[in-house]
Amino acid sequence: MVSVQQKPVFRDLTAEDPDPEVTEIESLCMNCHANGTTRLLLTRIPYYKNVVLMSFSCEQCGYENNEIQPGGAFAEMGVRWKLRVTEQVDLNRQVVKSDYTSVRIPDLDFEVPAQSQKGEVTTVEGIVARAIAGLTQDQEARRAEHPAAAAQIDQFVERLRRLRTLEEPWTLELEDISGNTFVENPEAPRRDPRCARADFQRSADQDHALGIFTHEEVSPPGAAPPGSYERLAADDVMQFRTNCPECNAPADTNMKVTQIPHFKEVVIMATTCDACGHRTNEVKSGGGVEPRGVRYRVRVAGRGDFSRDILKSETCCMSIPELELEVGGRALGGRFTTAEGMLEATRDQLRDCPGAVGDAPGLNQGGLQQFIEKLNEVLEGKRAVTIVLDDPAGNSYVQSLNDDDPDSPDDGLKIERYERTYEQNDELGLNDMKTEGYEES
Repeated sequence: MVSVQQKPVFRDLTAEDPDPEVTEIESLCMNCHANGTTRLLLTRIPYYKNVVLMSFSCEQCGYENNEIQPGGAFAEMGVRWKLRVTEQVDLNRQVVKSDYTSVRIPDLDFEVPAQSQKGEVTTVEGIVARAIAGLTQDQEARRAEHPAAAAQIDQFVERLRRLRTLEEPWTLELEDISGNTFVENPEAPRRDPRCARADFQRSADQDHALGIFTHEEVSPPGAAPPGSYERLAADDVMQFRTNCPECNAPADTNMKVTQIPHFKEVVIMATTCDACGHRTNEVKSGGGVEPRGVRYRVRVAGRGDFSRDILKSETCCMSIPELELEVGGRALGGRFTTAEGMLEATRDQLRDCPGAVGDAPGLNQGGLQQFIEKLNEVLEGKRAVTIVLDDPAGNSYVQSLNDDDPDSPDDGLKIERYERTYEQNDELGLNDMKTEGYEES
């Protein structure tokens, strides 16, 4: 019997890898229509995700082209980014765009539609430079044939160039229905003072544009999906084959429905990859969105507070005011852990992601390490903090240390139920139902 060592499909691009497995394909050159060569490389960008790098070159005319495509699945939700560009550091922010990213500059009433450009890793200034290059590409011929239109384009290009000099602040908006767009935060891990991110539920048309269809759309009516909730509830543990989110190699995922005491049923999923060793745990609520959102304030002042159970859903944001830390719902994902486990996961994610602050000049490269040291002090019981968990969907839970004695208050835990705003309902996809009582502002 011959044993073949399984390798990850997406491997780190390092000097120690003698054979990066580049695939070459003969392709038609779109410039001179001769045959050129396209090279494909499946790799991992450190601190980001799996990607497919594509490079085309033509020996006949010298034409070259480079593209980047995400190597993983689409995100569960779309994403919108809104950046207020006021400083040079904002122009240097790194931006990862997918094919489905639309770019808008409201100050100039300028828009680049989704799927009109290929995905790329660039900067804010690079987005403006690419727009200028696209508008000026055929200006010489346009000046000869349509001088009036060429003059208007020259005026608009001059306005775009002024954006790069920062004569006045301006706004950049990115929307990506695939959820695979990212804007660097130069203040990480602190909250970004000039950039806001909002996730949103895709519409049916947007899902179809991505090639995503529901079970009802592709299966006969009445057929129960093989991984339905009813089957999960009846089985002890359900196991199925999937792909590792890190290296895309085949892996096993275990699923189990369990009851969280004093809360509700949840679905726990665990994936282990034998190829790269990656392990992940996810928790999803077994029910729908709750009528109201919930906000927990958990005081962690010593080792005795670390054992408190916490269920954090994917829609739950976490913040630690004493450390000026804010973490979005999908940064840590859904998980069932303890207060100590939540802090350790935050530290490990930041420690393993030094590229979060990028390489732009003027960024505080030592700030992240100082922040990790503060988190270590919290984990050692030397610093008291408050963990704030805010879940608009109401599907998160924090254990009270006095569950056995309801009459005894838990001074370390504060719970607040609140009515969601219109924007929060929009992110959860509830406004599509035209829920009565909410009006768009």
